[in-house]
Amino acid sequence: MSSRIWFHASGGQQKGPFPEAQFRDLIAQGIVRADTLVWAEGMAGWQKAGEVPGLVPGAAAPPALLIDGSSSGHSGGPLSVDLPLWSFLGWWILLVIGNLLVIPAPWTATGYYRWLFPRVYVPQRPNITFTGQVGDIWYVFVAMGLVGYAGYVDSILQILAMPVQAVLSWMIMRWVVANLSSNGQPIPMTYTGSVWGFIGWQIVMFLAVFTIIGWAWVMAAWMRWICRGIIGTRREIVFTATGFQLLWRTLAFGFGCLFLIPIPWLLRRYFAWTMSQFALVERGAGTNA
Repeated sequence: MSSRIWFHASGGQQKGPFPEAQFRDLIAQGIVRADTLVWAEGMAGWQKAGEVPGLVPGAAAPPALLIDGSSSGHSGGPLSVDLPLWSFLGWWILLVIGNLLVIPAPWTATGYYRWLFPRVYVPQRPNITFTGQVGDIWYVFVAMGLVGYAGYVDSILQILAMPVQAVLSWMIMRWVVANLSSNGQPIPMTYTGSVWGFIGWQIVMFLAVFTIIGWAWVMAAWMRWICRGIIGTRREIVFTATGFQLLWRTLAFGFGCLFLIPIPWLLRRYFAWTMSQFALVERGAGTNA
């Protein structure tokens, strides 16, 4: 373990890299505690320091497990996110305001991605950042904001605008995937899902809403389809949640929001759970669903 390079999460951001000796000093100083999320090359994913055998004095744990329950001989595992409550709520409010006012939408969306991705912990991909610029596809966000008003003009117009929304969402997906980096190096990923597929899923999702509960299974299948379109690295991303899990958690979230006060906590919890349902596996080693 003496040659390992370590990272840890602090204040909602990733810190590092730290050589082994320096990282041990951080533990001795109490900066890295047993409940601090840490990661080093070869680990299955981000873990609490106290769960890493031999890292924190007085703490012990079995070897890290991958998504399929095997020991950490291969790289992979679920994603996780650390969201400061009020900052997270503030960014969501800014996103809503940006979309309503239309013109600020490119700035609020780009700012949100830059704030969010450094707080996302990806197995063996430390210091994730978003490098997209406001001017890249500003017109897409403006168009998305304008299309959002279609329902206020006419309900039929709102239905007709769905394919346009799907195309715009597809363009944003491609932009986001292409502008992720790790440790300052671009991640060679691209999104290859077809725009016609995106339109099709959007329409199916709209129809599924009328079944009351069927939308959850459609959403789970849609997420898996999106994941299959992300290529370029030796690992693939999968979505592991079932339709039933999406359904009851969404219903619980909606019911809790009726009480208003818990909304910030519920929103953060729901978002963090959704993020944890995405995982990395070796290509061909996990599910391709």
